[in-house]
Amino acid sequence: MPLASIPSPSQGVWHLFGVVPVRAYALCIVLGVIVAVIIGERRWRARGGAPGTIVDLAVWAVPFGLVGGRLYHVITDWQLYFGPDAPNRPIDALFIWNGGLGIWGAIALGALGVWFGCRRRGISLSAVADTVAPGIAVAQGIGRWGNYFNQELFGGPTDLPWGLEIDPDRPGTIPGVSTYHPTFLYESLWDLALALLLVWAGRRFALRHARVFALYVAGYTAGRFWIEGMRIDEAHHILGLRLNQWTSVVLFLAALAYFWYARGRTGEERILAAGPGGEPPADPAHPTGQADGHETAAADEPGAEGETGTANGTDQADEPGKTGEPGIASAGLALDTGGGADPAHPADQADGPEEPADSRKGVAEAASDGRKEKR
Repeated sequence: MPLASIPSPSQGVWHLFGVVPVRAYALCIVLGVIVAVIIGERRWRARGGAPGTIVDLAVWAVPFGLVGGRLYHVITDWQLYFGPDAPNRPIDALFIWNGGLGIWGAIALGALGVWFGCRRRGISLSAVADTVAPGIAVAQGIGRWGNYFNQELFGGPTDLPWGLEIDPDRPGTIPGVSTYHPTFLYESLWDLALALLLVWAGRRFALRHARVFALYVAGYTAGRFWIEGMRIDEAHHILGLRLNQWTSVVLFLAALAYFWYARGRTGEERILAAGPGGEPPADPAHPTGQADGHETAAADEPGAEGETGTANGTDQADEPGKTGEPGIASAGLALDTGGGADPAHPADQADGPEEPADSRKGVAEAASDGRKEKR
C-alpha cells in the first residue's frame, strides 16, 4: 500500500433537483472549449483580426469536432458497441457524455468545420490554425480531467506517491492493485506545457503559415506516444504498439515534414474578411490615400481639394490656371497644399535630383523682376 495517493471522485454525475444530470466529463469538455475560444480570440485580436472571428468559427468547429471525435472512438473500438460480447448497446455509441472521444477524429473534422467557416469569411485557414493552436492544447489539458471523474484510461500499477486510486470494479483494473499511473494527469500537464511552448516559439521565431499548428501536432503526438504506452485499457495492437501510438508516429512525422516544407513561405495571410462586394480589405499598412501608386486618388476629379493627378501618373497641374509644378505628379510625389505632407517624403526630400540652389535662386529673382515690371 503506497504511503500517498490521489483519490478518485466517488461520482462523476450529479443531478440537479434530482432530475437533470450534470456530468463532469461534459463539463470538462465545455470548459475546455470556452477557454480555447477565449485564448484564440485574444490572440486573433492581437494579430489584427476582427473581434468575434474565433467565436464564429467555433460554431463550426465544435459540432464537427464532437462528431469526428466520437466517430473515431466508435470506429476504433467498435467491439465495445457492436461485437458479439459488447459490454454496451449499439445505441450507446451516441451517448457522448459517457466518455469516448478520439482526439484525432476531433481535430480532423473540427479542422474541416473551421475551413468552411474561413471560406465563408474570406480569411486564411493557416492564420487561424496558428492562432488557435495553443488554446487547443489548453482545452485538451482541461478535457483530460473528465477521464479522472470517470475513472478511465489510467496507466499501469504504481506505488508512487501520485498513484491514482481506482475502484476495484472499474474496467481494466487488476485484482489486488489499488493505485495506477494517473495518465490523465500526465497528459494534462504535458498539454499545458506544450501551450506555453507554442506561444513562446511563435513569438520568438515569428512562425506563420500553420507552422505553429504543425509544432502543436508534433509536440502533442510526441507526448501522447509515451503516455499511450502506459495505459492498460483495451486497445488494438499492431506489431506490439497500440493503434494510437502508430497514429502518433504518422502524425508526428507528417507535422515535422510540413514544418520544414513551410519554412520558406512568405505570402500574405488574410486575417480580415472581404468586403461586401468580395473586394479585399484595406491594407492596415496603407491607410486611405496612401496607395502604392496603383490606385486613382479622389483628388484627381476637377475641383477636388489637394493635388491633382498624384495617383494616376498624369500631370494635370501642367494645364494653365492650375496650381502645381509640372512633372511632380508623374514622379509620384505629394506636395503640401494644405492636405499634409507625404510621410514618406518630408519637405525638400524628393526622390529625384534637386536643382542647384543657384538655379532656384535665379528663377525666384526672375519671377520677382517680372512682378515688378507688371506693377
